Amino acid sequence: MKTSLGLRLGQSLTMTPALQQAIKLLQLSSLDLQQEIQQVLESNVMLELDGDAPAELEPGSESAEAQDAAASSSVEVASVEVSSDVDIPQEMPVDADWGDVYDSAGTGSATGKSGEDDDLQVYLQANLHGQTSLRDHLNWQAGLAPFTPTESEIAAHLIDAINDDGYLENWEDIAQRLQEALDVSYDQVDTVLKTVQEFDPNGVAARDLAECLRLQLLQFPAREPGIQAALTLVDHHIGLLARKDPALIAKGSGLAQPQVELALALIQSLQPHPGRPFQAHESDYVAPDVFVTKKEGRWRVSLNPEHAPRLRINGFYQSMIRRADSSRDQLTLKSHLQEARYFINSLEARNETLLRVAQCIVEEQRAFLEYGEEAMRPLVLRDIAEQLGIHESTVSRATANKYMLTPRGLYELKFFFSSHVQTTQGGVCSATAIQAMIKRLITAEDPARPLSDSTLSEMLLKEGIQVARRTVAKYREGLGIPPSHERKPPS
Repeated sequence: MKTSLGLRLGQSLTMTPALQQAIKLLQLSSLDLQQEIQQVLESNVMLELDGDAPAELEPGSESAEAQDAAASSSVEVASVEVSSDVDIPQEMPVDADWGDVYDSAGTGSATGKSGEDDDLQVYLQANLHGQTSLRDHLNWQAGLAPFTPTESEIAAHLIDAINDDGYLENWEDIAQRLQEALDVSYDQVDTVLKTVQEFDPNGVAARDLAECLRLQLLQFPAREPGIQAALTLVDHHIGLLARKDPALIAKGSGLAQPQVELALALIQSLQPHPGRPFQAHESDYVAPDVFVTKKEGRWRVSLNPEHAPRLRINGFYQSMIRRADSSRDQLTLKSHLQEARYFINSLEARNETLLRVAQCIVEEQRAFLEYGEEAMRPLVLRDIAEQLGIHESTVSRATANKYMLTPRGLYELKFFFSSHVQTTQGGVCSATAIQAMIKRLITAEDPARPLSDSTLSEMLLKEGIQVARRTVAKYREGLGIPPSHERKPPS
């Protein structure tokens, strides 16, 4: 085989470190972004929050090389300020305490851990709820109950099968296994279960929602107003409670409306998940990435300033750079400076892309903001990508785990995207709007004669929406609404 040399011309896409970092920052949620910024501030001496006090240098101490570097970086740093007009607060109430990690005095640069780990642990523990688990709490009560050794073993197995919400899962299987393993009868297992159901918290060890509510209602005095009506609704009309309409519930259950109103007040005071207060979790709150407000008849979109902190190059360390010096320390400083510039530019690009995508979504879904879910327009990633001249994957990353606060509530950005269905007039309607219509029709139905999927399909056709019965069933199941035969009250 003959060996030869030749030239070949071609095009290929290379993922530079700066591009990789920009893509990474774009798909991060607000909490992940704050953690990423904190890690970068800890590892890069050239970066600092713009709210920190700059280091003061003696006149003439800055070299010409450093002055050139400062001039070249000033444009990039100033451009980040466009994304936010408010400095990030010194103390983050939930996510982090910036003041514990960075010293705002002196040079204003990151100095690593300040030795206040104990204070941080105290803060985390104060923000942690449910120090005693539900299982430990129940086992402690079982130890005080007058159980025989066999009953104690049964109780231990039952408590172990209770999930974090306080419900007993797979009761029939558990009862059968205990009968075979411990050579006991079903009545013995059931007797122990009834004792465990008397433990604190009220409603624990219930096998379904109706039993959970009933166990809590039985703790009320027999003369409590509305208690009998509440028990009737829980035992025989649990499906009607989702309506939250006293008139419809009264019509479906045969109870008087004043009784139903008293019963609903009692039921709403109950805890449908008795185990939740015992779950150990840190207080997490969804903070919006984008704010949408209406001023002077126009919808305005803005980024959450707390999620777009302003960063800058540390002037003190930048002044130490010498271009002609190739020592190890100088190479480290130059590398940090380049990484800092990449990060600032990537952060600016993320904020700009997120704002542009959010503005485009609001422009497309103005009808939803004005009139509600039934006015939602069909929208896919490709529509936004074509309008902004970016790739669909960029839109997907920009909307992942991001939230928008509107006058109608807090929504994930992906909520505004939905498929479309053809209408009888040649137009299209979004799946979200159809779901809202189905929910409206079912809410207004006669409880004694619930609407079937076929009937719903016919009613939607009269409103100009051509949708098959199986599609109606899919949307109904997505809303968590049971079929018509389950919604019909027992005779």
